[in-house]
Amino acid sequence: MISVKDLTFTYQGQSQPTIKNISFQVADTEIFGFLGPSGAGKSTTQKILTGVLKNYEGSVVLRGEEINKISKNFYNNIGVAFEFPNFYLKFTAIENLQLFASFYNCEKCDAEILLKKVDLWEDRNLKVEAYSKGMRMRLNFIRAILHQPKLLFLDEPTSGLDPTNARILKDFILELRDKGTTIFLTTHNMTDADELCNRIAFMVEGQLPLIDEPENLKLKYGKKTLKVKYQNGKSSVLEEFDLKELGTNSEFQKILAEKEIETIHTQEATLEDIFIKITGEKLI
Repeated sequence: MISVKDLTFTYQGQSQPTIKNISFQVADTEIFGFLGPSGAGKSTTQKILTGVLKNYEGSVVLRGEEINKISKNFYNNIGVAFEFPNFYLKFTAIENLQLFASFYNCEKCDAEILLKKVDLWEDRNLKVEAYSKGMRMRLNFIRAILHQPKLLFLDEPTSGLDPTNARILKDFILELRDKGTTIFLTTHNMTDADELCNRIAFMVEGQLPLIDEPENLKLKYGKKTLKVKYQNGKSSVLEEFDLKELGTNSEFQKILAEKEIETIHTQEATLEDIFIKITGEKLI
C-alpha cells in the first residue's frame, strides 16, 4: 500500500533536513504506527505521504503511484484526519459532512450510521462552534472515512477524548482494518500504538532507528523475570524469579502451593520504555 525509499525532506530556508533518508513499507490492511516525540518529523512525513508537501527527495509510492505525480481522483482513495480539525464553525455537524462528502466523486457512507457509531447523532444539528474538542475529534474521524477510503491517515486520533469515547474510536479503527482499510497512525501515545498497531516505527530527529511488531519489541527488551506478590501472615511479600528456572524453582513452586497469591506478572517492557532506551528521547 505504501512504499517509501530514501525519503529526505528539507523545509525552505533550513540548512538541515527534517526527514533524513528514511525507508519503510506498509502492507495492505495493516495498521502502521509512526511514533515519536513532538518535533521528530512525524507530521512532516505524513504531509508528504498525503501530498501536502511535494519537494522531497527519494521515492514515495502509494497504491502503485508516486505521490507527487498523482491526479485529483487519487484522493477518492485516501482519508486524512489531522490532530487539529478544521470545520466550518457556523455550520452544523451534518452540514459539514454533507459539504465534505460533495468533494468526492465516489460512493459515500451513510452519515447517520457513522454519527451514531461515535455517539454524535443526537448533536448532528448543533453548530460545530458549540462542539467540545472531543466531539470535534470524533466528527473529524467521521469526515475522514465518509468516502470509504482504502488508505486512512490518522494523527493523534484519541487526543481530547475521554476513556469511553477513546475506546469507541479505537474499536472503530480496528473494525475498519478488519474490513480492508490500511491505516497509517501518527501518535506519541504508546498505549494507542500498543493496542492498535500491527507494526510500529520509532522516529527521532527525522530518522527511523527501529521498525517492528509491538509484541516482538516488548519480548526483546523486557526483563525475563516474573514478579509474584503474595500474603505472608498479615503482610504482603513481593518476589522476583527468573523465567527460565520457574519449572524447577522449588521456592516458586512452594509459594504457588502454600501462599495466597495477590498478583503475578511477567516483566514486559512498555513501548515507552523501549523508545527511551533506543532513542534516548522522552515522549512529550
